[in-house]
Amino acid sequence: MFRSAGRGTAALLGAAAVLTSLSACGAAPDDTADAAGSGGVKASAAGSAADFGGMKELIAAAQKEGELNVIALPPDWANYGEVIKAFEAKYKIKVNSENPDASSADEIAAVKSRKGQKRAPDVLDLGIAFARSGAEEGLFAPYKVESWDKIPDSQKDAEARWYNDYGGYVSIGCDAERIKNCPQTFADLLKPEYKGKVALNGNPTKSGSAFGGVYAAALANKGSFGDIQSGIDFFAELKKSGNFIPVESTPATVEKGETPISIDWDYLNAGYADQFKDKGVDWKVAVPSDGVYAQYYSQAVNKEAPHPAAARLWMEFLYSAEGQNLWLKGYARPVLLPAMIEDGTADKEFTGKLPKVSDAPAFPSSEELDKAKADLAEKWDKALS
Repeated sequence: MFRSAGRGTAALLGAAAVLTSLSACGAAPDDTADAAGSGGVKASAAGSAADFGGMKELIAAAQKEGELNVIALPPDWANYGEVIKAFEAKYKIKVNSENPDASSADEIAAVKSRKGQKRAPDVLDLGIAFARSGAEEGLFAPYKVESWDKIPDSQKDAEARWYNDYGGYVSIGCDAERIKNCPQTFADLLKPEYKGKVALNGNPTKSGSAFGGVYAAALANKGSFGDIQSGIDFFAELKKSGNFIPVESTPATVEKGETPISIDWDYLNAGYADQFKDKGVDWKVAVPSDGVYAQYYSQAVNKEAPHPAAARLWMEFLYSAEGQNLWLKGYARPVLLPAMIEDGTADKEFTGKLPKVSDAPAFPSSEELDKAKADLAEKWDKALS
């Protein structure tokens, strides 16, 4: 239910180091596997299951391919371990999961460097900034899952090159065994009693969750989606007071008590509560009412996927009630959750465990998000030096 710190970079910067291993050579895929379905369209060109001839034919083609390449999917992040096992068991297709701690920048690098190779990733789980830029670069294949119409327009690309999958709210996690009074708001974090206690999940110029923490702090301090400066100022003040510590919050630091207060996505913090309840850690989670900020990750199909039918079947599985509920089980809020609650397919046990939120989420525009990222990249290090 938590993704390691390396994967936390998924939602932010477009310019990042490329892992050497991602450029390794590999044989080209077998083009004969990309056969046309009864619809007369090859899997690599199918814009929907109907285009290919229906789900039955798509499943058969995917099973003929026999494999699916995924990247940057830690098994303990949003319940991806169970998601992968369920897909393998249901369709008898082997999932090759590579480099689970990779960032979105690494995913894009793999798509580019392995073009035409059988080791290229078939599908991608990306931060929204990378989903948008990858689509603009022509890296993704348009594909509409059967539940396409249920995905809100604000959560998908009009051309179906990417669409949001799951997300969560910025939250404050707290070890109640070590902290007498757990903070409930960003304003609380400035109290002297939290000196040397407050951490982020990484550097916000590289980590999506840490970026979300600064963005939420901006909203809590009279900032806006177009103005993240007050969030930067807040953390500068938090560091000056001694409350903020430059230790990257991870499951290990939480368990050891090194980061007793962690600003992170609610599905990660809620997961800590489950993981460590038998290890003496009483982890409490609060979505701060003064800085409500939500963010989603996005799915996309590699335009040059070596297993095009399996890639599309994976998308169908993720956006089915079964796939969405598996993410929900990991405390992530699937994009189809409102529709599933309405039609009764959402698992009530899992929805009942989600951290409570008072306000509905709002989302920044592309321009606002780009400006916030640029301002943070320019000013963060100087403000906290």
